[in-house]
Amino acid sequence: MSKKNKRIPELRFPEFSENWEISSVSDICDVYRGGTFSKADMDDNGSEPCIHYGELFTKYNEVISDIYSKTNKSEGFKSEVGDILMPSSDVTPDGLAKASAIMLDNVVLGGDMNILRPKKSYNSIFLSYLLNHSKREIIKLVSGTTVKHIYPSQIITCQLPIVNNKSEQQKIASCLSSLDDLIESHNQKLDLLKAHKKGLMQNLFPQQGEKVPKLRFKEFEKDGEWEEKSLDEVCKLVRGPFGGELKKEIFVKEGYAVYEQSHAIYSDFSSFRYYIDEDKFSELKRFSVKSGDLIMSCSGTMGKFAIIPQDYKNGVINQALLKLTVKKGYDNLFIKITLETENNQNNLLSQSAGGAIKNVVSVSQIKELRLQIPSINEQQKIASCLSALDELITEQAKKIEQLKQHKKGLMQGLFPKID
Repeated sequence: MSKKNKRIPELRFPEFSENWEISSVSDICDVYRGGTFSKADMDDNGSEPCIHYGELFTKYNEVISDIYSKTNKSEGFKSEVGDILMPSSDVTPDGLAKASAIMLDNVVLGGDMNILRPKKSYNSIFLSYLLNHSKREIIKLVSGTTVKHIYPSQIITCQLPIVNNKSEQQKIASCLSSLDDLIESHNQKLDLLKAHKKGLMQNLFPQQGEKVPKLRFKEFEKDGEWEEKSLDEVCKLVRGPFGGELKKEIFVKEGYAVYEQSHAIYSDFSSFRYYIDEDKFSELKRFSVKSGDLIMSCSGTMGKFAIIPQDYKNGVINQALLKLTVKKGYDNLFIKITLETENNQNNLLSQSAGGAIKNVVSVSQIKELRLQIPSINEQQKIASCLSALDELITEQAKKIEQLKQHKKGLMQGLFPKID
């Protein structure tokens, strides 16, 4: 083996010292194309376990140990334990650089799928992680314009860093699998928190046609029915200026911020793309925001709400936002939460207009949206309860992201660089 082909990972278990080398996939695996099984062949009552290639994107990660779909089509290409599945077509090259090791025999495998069958001296879970880490090398082989493809004849030429010591392969696979198990347990906790919030929201707010919620804090049990109000009675609504008012040629490097859809969708006010000068801000003063205002996305991804924070930047909303200034006697966080309930989202978006890009209905129609509102004290209690739960959800999501970043760094250390 030439020095050029020798590789050493930056991070290594101390008991291993053998050199890694660069090998082509053809030296490591036999590669096949999936069968003719399609989505139309899937059947919840089928007798055969199956995987459609689309599920590789949505349901499976590096290791497949459970199957979610069935078919009555028993013929076709079937898995062997340790096969590695990769999609063979997608709209983006990145989607094709995804591998999953299936640890089950006799699963019917769909078309638009490449199957890599490792040779005896290779651990399939190790290879699955290695392939997912080697996105750049795989993407180099992708062909196609609108729809991207990768074929067995291309995959076998892919160059990978590999170690022949199967014990080291197993150690790396176990290490990364354990981390994935931890990530999955945290994902399950996040799902439970979200489900708990959804259940609370269904019970803390009156259902369609009802005047009181199913679940109420003890101190408000005798307060009677909630009042029905129009959104116009609760908030002052202002739709963003016409697009011509905020053309790119008037933007400046710094000044007054322009609030966009992304600020409402992600509730993130840490950065802004566009600014206007003081003269333009004065001209558009009606569209300016202040701390506590709600903003709502009105085009494409509609009906997302965010509250302008206390440390906000002076600025104006753009044409794709609606500003809601909550009137005295109403809690802005409660109003945001009630507008996010399933019933109100359905009422708000059911009449959306537009073609490919949807837009919410007119402000005059939005003003007529009917809300059920309790006393200010009950509003604040509900808002406080759900806000505390949101904080738990946010913290849990951060933990998961930190673990994913740790995994990414670990993989960079455990696998040598090719160049």
